[in-house]
Parts: sequence; C-alpha cells; structure tokens
Amino acid sequence: MANKFLMFIVVCICHTTLLFAQQNPLVLWYNKPAKVWEETLPLGNGLIGMMPDGNPSQEKIVLNEISMWSGSPEDPNNYEAYKNVEAIQALLKAGKNDEAEKLVNETFVTKGKGSGFGNGAKVPYGCYQLFGDLLLDYKLPAGTIQDYKRSLDLATASAQTSFKINGQQVQRRYYTSFDNNVGVIQLSQHKDEVQQLGISFQRQENIDRYTLLDDGILIEGSLPDGKGGKNLKFVGLIQVKGKNLQISKKDKTLELSAKGGLTVYFSASTSYYGKDPLPVVKAAVAAAKTADEQKIYKNHLAAYQKIFNRVNLNLFGNTANNAIPTNERIANFYKNPVQDPDLATIYYQYGRYLNISSAAPKNTNSLPPNLQGLWANQINTPWNGDYHLNINAQMNHWGVEVNNLSEYHKPFIEMIKRIAKTGEQTAKAYYNAPGWVVYMMTNIWGYSAPGEQASWGASTASGWLCNHLWEHYLFTEDKDYLKEIYPILKGAAEFYDHTLVQDPKTGWWVTSPSVSPENAFRMANGKVAAVVMGPTIDNQIVRELYQAVIKADSILATNDSFAGALKAKLKDIPPPVVVSPSGRVMEWLEDYQEVEPKHRHVSHLYGLYPAAFISPQTTPEWADAARKTLAVRGDEGTGWSRAWKILFWARLQDGDHALEILRQLLKPAFTNETTYQGVGAGTYPNLFCAHPPFQIDGNFGGAAGIAEMLIQSHNGYIHLLPALPKAWSKGEVKGLKTRGNYTVDIKWENGKVSALQIKGKKGKLRLFENGNYKDYEVR
Repeated sequence: MANKFLMFIVVCICHTTLLFAQQNPLVLWYNKPAKVWEETLPLGNGLIGMMPDGNPSQEKIVLNEISMWSGSPEDPNNYEAYKNVEAIQALLKAGKNDEAEKLVNETFVTKGKGSGFGNGAKVPYGCYQLFGDLLLDYKLPAGTIQDYKRSLDLATASAQTSFKINGQQVQRRYYTSFDNNVGVIQLSQHKDEVQQLGISFQRQENIDRYTLLDDGILIEGSLPDGKGGKNLKFVGLIQVKGKNLQISKKDKTLELSAKGGLTVYFSASTSYYGKDPLPVVKAAVAAAKTADEQKIYKNHLAAYQKIFNRVNLNLFGNTANNAIPTNERIANFYKNPVQDPDLATIYYQYGRYLNISSAAPKNTNSLPPNLQGLWANQINTPWNGDYHLNINAQMNHWGVEVNNLSEYHKPFIEMIKRIAKTGEQTAKAYYNAPGWVVYMMTNIWGYSAPGEQASWGASTASGWLCNHLWEHYLFTEDKDYLKEIYPILKGAAEFYDHTLVQDPKTGWWVTSPSVSPENAFRMANGKVAAVVMGPTIDNQIVRELYQAVIKADSILATNDSFAGALKAKLKDIPPPVVVSPSGRVMEWLEDYQEVEPKHRHVSHLYGLYPAAFISPQTTPEWADAARKTLAVRGDEGTGWSRAWKILFWARLQDGDHALEILRQLLKPAFTNETTYQGVGAGTYPNLFCAHPPFQIDGNFGGAAGIAEMLIQSHNGYIHLLPALPKAWSKGEVKGLKTRGNYTVDIKWENGKVSALQIKGKKGKLRLFENGNYKDYEVR
C-alpha cells in the first residue's frame, strides 16, 4: 500500500512538471526557414557552435569554434610613453584638455597597429572568425512543402526542423553535445524512404587541406599571425552514419544515399589549447559515431539540464501566445508587453542558455564569450569579435552569479588573471608604475595596451575587471579563491595608488589621463574633447577597488600594510557621486556641456550598477540624481545600452520603467528584407540583441536585468521583488542566487511574496519583503 501511494505521488509530480512545461514551453519557433543569419538558431557547448537555417532543400549550417582567432602574441606597449605622462597631466591641470588629447594621441596609444580599428584579421591583434559553413543539399522528391516548422528548445538545447512533403514527415534534429565535443545532425524520414543528399564545406580562406574521406570531410587550416606568417592551426571533421549507406565523391562534395535515418557529426578544435587538434577531433567524432545515438542524446541532456534546470521562472502568461511564431511575439511584445509576460521568461532563460552555450568552464584554457558569444558568420567579425573592456565583456557576465551559473564566471576570471600579467608591462610602459593595468580591449593573446585613439582607447579597465573578481567571492564566499585573487586586486590598486594625481581645484586624488568611455564634452573654447582627469566612473571604480582590497585583507587576516594605507587614502578619493546644478550625476569633475546628451554609455552611473554606491534606501539624494540623469539620457540607445538601463531602473526599484526598457530592448530589429544593414537597435527574430549589428552583451544584460527586478542583495540584505512590474503581479521563481551563497525560491500573488524558501548556511538573514525589513532563519 505504501509503495502504491509513493508511486501515486511520483506520477503526480511528473504530471505537474510536464503540465508546467506544456503551459510554459521555453521554445523559439518559426513557420519559415531563415533567410539571413540573424534568423538562424544558435547551438553551442562552449567549444563549438552550429547555426542551422532550416532550409528544406539546401540547408546552410554556420559552424563555429570559440578559439578561432587570427593574430598572435605581441608587445604593443610604447615604452617611451611614460616620459610624456607628466606633460599630459600638466595640460589637463591647466584646463587644456584638447592639447592634452592631442599629446595622448601622439604618444599614449598603442605602439603597433592595435585592433586595426576593428579590422584586425591581418594584424597581430587578430580577430575572432567563423569556422566555416556546412552545406547540405537534400535531394527531396518533387512536391509541396507543408506544415513547416523550425524551433529551438531551450530546455533541451536542441533545434528541430520538420515538414511534410507528399504526405511524408521529414524531421531534423540538431544539437551540440554537452557530454562530448561533437555536433549532431539527425536526419529522419520514413523508414522505407531513400534519403539522398550532398554534403560539402566552405570557407573563404586559410584552408591548407580539404580531404574527402570515405565517410566524411576533413578540413585542416591555419590562420595568419598578423606578422606575415601563420599561427593558430584549426581542424574540423565531418562524418556520417546511416543504414544502407552509399557514398560517392564528386569534386568537393560527398554524395550520400541512405534508407531511413542518417546522422552527420561535426567536431572542431585548434592549437590554442596546446594540443594537435587533429587527434582531438578524430577521437570526439569516433566516440560519437560508435555510440548509441539515443545514449549520446541522453548524456547530452543530462549534462546540460543539470545546469540549466537550476532556475525556473514562471510569470503565468496567456498560453495562447505559445501558438504564435517567435518573430511575431517579439513584435507583439514591443506593442504591449503586458499581454505576453511569458516572452520575458523566454528571453530571460535564453540569456542563461546563451551563457551555458558559449563557455565551457570545465575545460582547461576555456575562453569566455566574446562580443558575439561564440557565434559568428564572418571572417572579420564586427569589432574583431573581441573582448571590449569598457562594458561589453563585463556585461556578458553580469548575470552569471544571480542566475545560478557561478562557474561560468571562471573563464572570464582566468582571462583577467592572464591579462594582469601582461598588464604589468603596460603599467611600466605608460606610467613607470607598479601593479598592472589594462585598457579598453583585449584578445585571446593577452593584449593590454591602449587602443589606437584616445577618445575610446584611453580608459583603463583593470579596476572594473576587479569588480568581477570581487563579486564572484561575494556570491560564493570561497576563501581559497579569495586568497588566489587577492594579489590581483592588490596589484590593480597599487597601479592606481601610484598614478593618481591631485586635482588642483578640489584637492581630490584622481586618475589622469582618462576618459568617460567613448563620450566627449565641449570645452569653454568651443572645442570638443574626451580626455580628462578623474571621470566619475574612475572615481567610483577606484573607491570600490580600494574597499574590496581592504575588506579582503580583513577577511583573510593578512594584516597587509598596503590595505591599511588605503583606508587613510579613501577620504581623499572623490565621493561616488557629485550632483550637478541640474540635479544630475556629474560625468566629469567639471560640469561640461554634453556633446551628445543621449549618449549610449551611461558610465557615470557605474555607482548604481554594477557597483552599490547609489540606492533609494541608503542614498536617496543620489538615487534621485540618477533618475534625473537617466531622464536626460533617454530610454533608447544601442541594444546593450538598453539592457544596462533595465538594470539601472531595477536598482532604482522602478519595475514598470524597467519593463518599459525591456519592451524597447525587444523592439523588432528586422524587416521583410534579406539584409539587416541600417536596421536600428532592438532584437532580431532569433532573439539575438541588435547593437546593431549583433552583440551578445545585450542578451546577457537583459537576462541580468530581469533577475535584478526579482531579487537584489547588494545592500547587505536580500531584497525580494525589488522592482516587480504591475504586469507581473503573479509568479514564481526558483533557484536565484544571492551574495552570501544563498539560493532563493519565491512565489508571489498580487505583487506580494506569498511563499519563500532560502537555502544556504544556517542562521539569521536580513530581508526586505513586502515593504518591510524582517529576519529569516535559514535552517
């Protein structure tokens, strides 16, 4: 009897889980094939990626590998630069910013060609590149395509294309295995039907050998080092398996015939990892090809869902919206987000999916997601597909901790460790200073020098990167990790401590030279300049860094005299916020006239997010100044800029305004044309964020923003539903993380918390719930 009762409970639980999945499917789907890349569906396991277009007869699948970089290590530092820094600083103290900027452009930029102004494929800096295109030419029988559908299921990390022709069902499933580094394309037809297709691979350049095997295609190549030679080697292997398989070779194409199902396997790797990539990819494909296909998929699901299923969000929207293609849902959401809160759920989980799919933290030397994650369809990806360090690479990781993906911070943290080493040389070259510094961009080769031009390339990023080192500790409270990163925090602080100069007007110690990322101002003489002393973002970052070093020293009980000295110096650092006569947060030490009042960067609100200096609870006057700043900046901007504004408004605890920015982030960035050139910011049909063009940081920032609307923990307590929009009056979320390494489940009705569970270390917690502070006992 007891066993029967237990079985009844298990059945009920399974039914409830299934019903939830049916009511709220995390699926992107479309009733037409993709016409352009921005409509294709991204698959990835952090190492390789595939993007199928779902064309019934001639399908293109864009292939990617995360380390596919041209270029090579270089020393781009100008070791004469430090000789000019005092002259630059003197000009800035004298208010001659335009002359200082001229001198920076002449002496304080990269020695070499830098990023090639975003065209780095042939220079040492290099660029991230697509691996190539897999072309599948299906020999379909004559007939009309009916019941067409292609989809991406976020819950299974797999895509499908299905249709009928002459009444016969055709099914294709695609996934990149999280258990083995192989992409799988399963082609299914009726068991009695003969399936015929041609398979080929194409890449515009740098293929050394293209070999047709008896059952596949082997691609071997090498990318230019930017110095006249070759550097990184790459290998790709495509192999096929099927029943009654017949294969012939024609030019560069394999012609295949099989009765029933047919499977195509793909793997790729490069020499970046310190190994010959050829045996690596051969072993991966051989393991997949000899294994049972159901087991491969089962292992893939188990590895992926163990991570993805940590968080569940339900906003209880109208299930009728699930019958609407995703591109139409995006357009409808932009018109009225209240009618489809479940699209916000899909967008949120899509951001988590992209995080999981574009990094592989368990792999040695794994790389963090770049400007496009790991998905690219060009040889020279926009902006080199690199790591922009004046917000973009950081935004890629803003949501990993709260969204219960803490280990997906690690590839970025490891990259920070590496560039801290090369950054020591940059600190010597440009300031003759101790410690380390890196500027606004880097690559997989450890580039740390300034860019080619002061207006965008002169902002230091080392302090901002330390925010990520510190936040990972705050969420995990891993003291062994803190010991490991303490020297890096200290090294960044040593650089700033050595290089700060005293502002003659205020007496504050500030950075010099620097910029407020990519923004400019008009001087009293009418000229436009960007280079200054002590932009607000720097003042906030330096203060945050010093405080982190001091706190880390205390936690580790190292009694470091340097940390002690920083305590005294904090009083001479500018306050996080100076309010201008207009009531806004000042962006620079001077209340300059803004050249572009609606500029996409809102760097002077770094203290609101990601830092914790501005809060309606603790600093209401500064919070009011932040609101006025955002009112002037406006709600629009590039895709990632809108994502940042969701986070700003969430921190200001205005959920309705945060939802309004989410609506604008999902503005359809597509038309009926077959090109996206000139289309504005928003979201593409496949939910990729449009800068434009595509940049993945907006997706990650948007997902982080939704989490920040539901939970916050930066003020020393856990704030439940801090920015809940009225349209999300009922919902539940399970598995969000907070600082202190707590896992939180919340249910709410009528905008109020109705059920709560917190897991973590035992003891009392301080909460802010339903408008009141209260204590919560973790048992």
